[in-house]
Amino acid sequence: MATSTVKLGSQGLEVSKLGFGCMGLSGAYNSPVSDDVGISIIKHAFDSGITFFDTSDWYGPHTNEILVGKALKHLPREKVQVATKFGLSGNAAGNLEICGKPDYVRASCESSLKRLGIEYIDLYYQHRVDRTIPIEETIGELKKLVEEGKVRYIGLSEASPDTIRRAHAVHPITALQMEWSLWTRDIESEIVPLCRELGIGIVAYSPLGRGFFGGRGVVEELKDDSYLTNHPRFVGENLEKNKQLFFQLESLAKKHKCTTAQLALAWVLHQGIDVVPIPGTSKIKNLDSNISAVKVKLSDEDIKELTDLVNADDAAGGRTYGGYEHTSWKYSNTPPLNI
Repeated sequence: MATSTVKLGSQGLEVSKLGFGCMGLSGAYNSPVSDDVGISIIKHAFDSGITFFDTSDWYGPHTNEILVGKALKHLPREKVQVATKFGLSGNAAGNLEICGKPDYVRASCESSLKRLGIEYIDLYYQHRVDRTIPIEETIGELKKLVEEGKVRYIGLSEASPDTIRRAHAVHPITALQMEWSLWTRDIESEIVPLCRELGIGIVAYSPLGRGFFGGRGVVEELKDDSYLTNHPRFVGENLEKNKQLFFQLESLAKKHKCTTAQLALAWVLHQGIDVVPIPGTSKIKNLDSNISAVKVKLSDEDIKELTDLVNADDAAGGRTYGGYEHTSWKYSNTPPLNI
């Protein structure tokens, strides 16, 4: 096995040290892959030691869960940890809607189980926090799903400190999924210490800066159908400024005899045994490269040098897509529960 296992959170969930983000298989940063290709990539990941697979009912939408479900038929269910999410949908006008109502939670879970073709979800996240519903109501329904055996562990994504504490008081939160990479570190001062205080594992999404530290937008042009053509860090003058961050990383990667992607991923992997990054890719060669990042050893001095060299404060452009800033953890408090 190329990756070891770690305990995610303090409730008993054990996953591979490196997970696999399945979103890109259904299109986002690139064109969707065929079912056969997607299944082969997931099978290759498992054969290489990855057992933790991350999807969502929003990816596709819905099609990503169906693809993952087809791949699961080729894997031993008891050795795989499936994470999926609920809470995002689009209305007729194409606008993003967020919902955390109890009946929606239950309906979403039932639908995800059907699409995935499984009897239980290992880790079920609220994808984004519904700021109109007390978090206690949402977590209360998730707690019922755990008691019924349909969900094993509960997670949150982009939740504020207050929301995390209130949710954790209703039912233990096993994992918090947040963006964390060399150029996105806003969770380090408040969120990370809180998770460690409460025994909550951290799942780092976009650990390669949405592919930037692998060269996307620098040595590899963006596809016309890529969502990144609308991302602040990948457009115009911002991209030109951010390329300097890549070149700085490239110089240090040569010192460590690895690729820029491996060095950036190794940095996340070295943030703690409670941190599990979930890079995604639609190419086997990139998957193998990411897995090899586990072997990159960094000393405390190396970490400091890397942290100082690629300064997140120097990143040009916000980390969220234009118009979606309100979905980040900094704006994710919910109303008080009226008893």
